[in-house]
Amino acid sequence: MGRSGGRRRDRLRWSKLYTFACFRSSHSNNEAVGGGPAAAGGSAVGGPGFTRVVHCNNSAVHRRKPLKYPTNYISTTKYNILTFLPKAIFEQFRRVANLYFLLTAILSLTPVCPFSAVSMIAPLAFVVGLSMIKEGVEDWRRFMQDMKVNNRKVAVHKGEGDFEYRHWEDLAVGDVVKVEKDQFFPADLLLLSSSYEDGICYVETMNLDGETNLKVKRSLEVTLPLEEDESFKDFQGLIRCEDPNPSLYTFIGNLEYERQIYAIDPFQILLRDSKLRNTSFIYGVVIFTGHDSKVMQNSTESPSKRSTIEKKMDLIIYILFTVLVLISLISSIGFAVRIKYDLPNWWYLQPEKSNKLDDPTRPALSGIFHLITALILYGYLIPISLYVSIELVKVLQAHFINQDLHMFDEDTGNTAQARTSNLNEELGQVHTILSDKTGTLTCNQMDFLKCSIAGVSYGVGSSEVELAAAKQMASGDDGQDIHVQDVWENNEDEIQLVEGVTFSVGRTRKSSIKGFSFEDDRLMQGNWTKEPNSSTILMFFRILAVCHTAIPEVNEATGALTYEAESPDEGAFLVAAREFGFEFFKRTQSSVFVREKFSSSNGPVEREFKILNLLEFNSKRKRMSVILKDEDGQILLFCKGADSIIFDRLAKNGRMIEADTSKHLNDYGEAGLRTLALSYRVLDESEYSSWNAEFLKAKTSIGPDRELQLERVSELIERDLILVGATAVEDKLQSGVPQCIDRLAQAGLKIWVLTGDKMETAINIGYACSLLRQGMRRICLSIPTDDQVAQDANKAAKESLMSQIANGSQMVKLEKDPDAAFALVIDGKALTFALEDDMKHMFLNLAIECASVICCRVSPKQKALVTPSITNP
Repeated sequence: MGRSGGRRRDRLRWSKLYTFACFRSSHSNNEAVGGGPAAAGGSAVGGPGFTRVVHCNNSAVHRRKPLKYPTNYISTTKYNILTFLPKAIFEQFRRVANLYFLLTAILSLTPVCPFSAVSMIAPLAFVVGLSMIKEGVEDWRRFMQDMKVNNRKVAVHKGEGDFEYRHWEDLAVGDVVKVEKDQFFPADLLLLSSSYEDGICYVETMNLDGETNLKVKRSLEVTLPLEEDESFKDFQGLIRCEDPNPSLYTFIGNLEYERQIYAIDPFQILLRDSKLRNTSFIYGVVIFTGHDSKVMQNSTESPSKRSTIEKKMDLIIYILFTVLVLISLISSIGFAVRIKYDLPNWWYLQPEKSNKLDDPTRPALSGIFHLITALILYGYLIPISLYVSIELVKVLQAHFINQDLHMFDEDTGNTAQARTSNLNEELGQVHTILSDKTGTLTCNQMDFLKCSIAGVSYGVGSSEVELAAAKQMASGDDGQDIHVQDVWENNEDEIQLVEGVTFSVGRTRKSSIKGFSFEDDRLMQGNWTKEPNSSTILMFFRILAVCHTAIPEVNEATGALTYEAESPDEGAFLVAAREFGFEFFKRTQSSVFVREKFSSSNGPVEREFKILNLLEFNSKRKRMSVILKDEDGQILLFCKGADSIIFDRLAKNGRMIEADTSKHLNDYGEAGLRTLALSYRVLDESEYSSWNAEFLKAKTSIGPDRELQLERVSELIERDLILVGATAVEDKLQSGVPQCIDRLAQAGLKIWVLTGDKMETAINIGYACSLLRQGMRRICLSIPTDDQVAQDANKAAKESLMSQIANGSQMVKLEKDPDAAFALVIDGKALTFALEDDMKHMFLNLAIECASVICCRVSPKQKALVTPSITNP
């Protein structure tokens, strides 16, 4: 790989925008040894558990003692050449029947066996051999998958500023690598620099934690000059950090570079098996390789799995063996008695020439020999052929799973892969499925569908949830059941709900623009300029176009703009702004440029908004803000976030449309749409200057309370807002979800959905995805709100909830219809009490009687608590 001096650079210095720049571990000379963050963040380095030393750009040191770190070769197989025979034989003789037949095969070599040795050894060898071959083939497939990963290639610095491609398995600790867009990281890396001048990059961690949203990582400022291949010619550094461990979200270490020490935190670490997204390339140095990497530390050795049926077969074999011993014992006792008393009288058997197997002078010994013979003779009571049949069925099942077209993913071209056939039958023994909503039932691909501006709701399209709810309401009067999937197949334009009232549920027009399904001529093609509140609509569109962290990219082939955003919601907002005539097309170091088509009577104009500060969104703040200066020199704060957060920060003169907007938000929520409120504020020059001084002070502080200081300063400016409106985007159901849930329900599986939506929204979504069906009896558990003192309120809430659970259980017990189905809907507050020890069993006893359970308004922590409560009640 040659030099790349003419490489395109994305000239964005994000530390001027992002609040997370204040968390950088390097600022100035304060970071020298003995001070700065190194002292705070890396004080444990060098102690127990923190002994790893990495010589950057000098991997040869790590290949020999005393360091001798493992290679980057990984293996997930159960066996290798040396262990296959002993481990596979051990696995086979864990089965009780195989142990029995091994015993009989050994005894077949003695005179007491009534059959030839071949007839006893051959079936055992066939059964064990067949199972071992199956195990070997499956492990070989795992080996080939490992080799596919180990043979991936990545650019590695070979010296003198030149990079060459090597296999992943050839990487070593200390190597400097260059990873390009959409490639996986080959090992755990320290991020040195990226295609963005400020050293940020976007990372997809779906293989690690299942999250599809991109994470932002950033390098230390001191390594930002390492931006070209040639800059690594003389690069040397020393990393002292923690030893290999499975913690994905923590990292403690120091970088010694240019005679100074800089603290490393998790924001500079790129983990193996995560993917580089929305970034042209990054440079990084390898810290952990192979089985030392955090993802491999979290993996376990391929276990020896035994299915429930196999364990039950062992129990049956024990019973049959007991019966066999009993029969053989009775037979041998009878044989000994007849040998002692009757054999001397049977002259034709020549008892005087009898051997020890039938010696009338030693009947007890003859009985023992006969017991062994009987155990072999009656051995057909133990079904060795059953194991052969089951093994063949399992192999064929695994083959059918791999070839199943219903489990083929057209987007990726991948089929299902049964990595082991040992547990196939367990698939049919699942009794409860727990599911999140976003990304599981839905696609996590947002479409801008509706909005509320200046108290007026815009957008005439219907969401999938609205269509399903309307169908359910329309069919409720005549009591006839309706299959929810008919919603998408029905051609009717209207449904009559009650006499004289109709609801439009016509087939939703499929938008040709990804991320934009909005339909309302009042706002399209510049018609918004004719609306009475056109100035507020203008502000709404500008907030959509400016208040974000996305980056525009031009498709070189088509010339079309695409947006690389941190979340699909943000991408949908930018597409909507573009369709409304406010196209965000350029971002520089300190400005955002928007092409406005209809805001001026002189035609399209390009406006520049100078970005002064950006306060990023996180799950705690539930909002993001951007402070900017427009072309008129006016300083504005644009803020978007959760409605409850925005409404609490409105000025007295900013609440004029609060009631109407709140009503629209409730309507959007019940339609299953994701909502955000938009607001703004005009700032005085003096007020902004004094606040910015406070902000910079908090931003450059170093210490454990830095986040608290930033939050406090942000609160000072994010107040006295003026409400502009709200957005509503739809996260569509994945294709086939209603039909899939319908079939799971028909198979008797109980389905739990855990969501953060309101109860009304969750119920409507339940109907949309067939989780709730016509004729179902619904049991709703919720805590009434009151003004009692906290202690009294908790007591009253528990009593109320216990009464509701008791009434629900009574309703289930008194139901006489055997085909009746119940659905349980519970909100997050009630779930908190329901999972407490004194109420847990009552709640779970009711829940397992219900075909569907919807937990709404639940936090991520509650989601984590529900699963073990169900699996270990």
